Amino acid sequence: MPRIDPGATAPHVYAAMATFDAAARQGLDRRLAELVRIRASQLNRCDFCRDTHVRAARDAGEDERRLRALETWRDSALFTAAERAALALTESMTLISDSGVPAEVFAAAAEHFDAARLTRLVWTIAAINTWNRVAVASALAPPG
Repeated sequence: MPRIDPGATAPHVYAAMATFDAAARQGLDRRLAELVRIRASQLNRCDFCRDTHVRAARDAGEDERRLRALETWRDSALFTAAERAALALTESMTLISDSGVPAEVFAAAAEHFDAARLTRLVWTIAAINTWNRVAVASALAPPG
């Protein structure tokens, strides 16, 4: 049972966050955005968001093998160099208190994304981390 229902009890904030999240992702490949959102959700132990974004990734045509390999992406040959750079940035931003965002991680992402897409990637990572924190605090669980 959720502790609170963030959408029902603060609908204006929820709507603003949803608008922000959608704006952040504009111009990013949908499958990449979902991989980033799943990886952050795994790190944050947000089962609600992980489940939501795994389903969205499947809907976007993501391959099941890649979804299963996402937790161990560093050891997998299934991800492109751009995806690997985005996932490394996701991990650094999500675990920011560990070591910040190292210059080499940011530079690697900048090699694969122009300034506009890199900025949208950063905002997308920030948005999913916010959703994860709200969902975990609220004790939201996946349906079923």
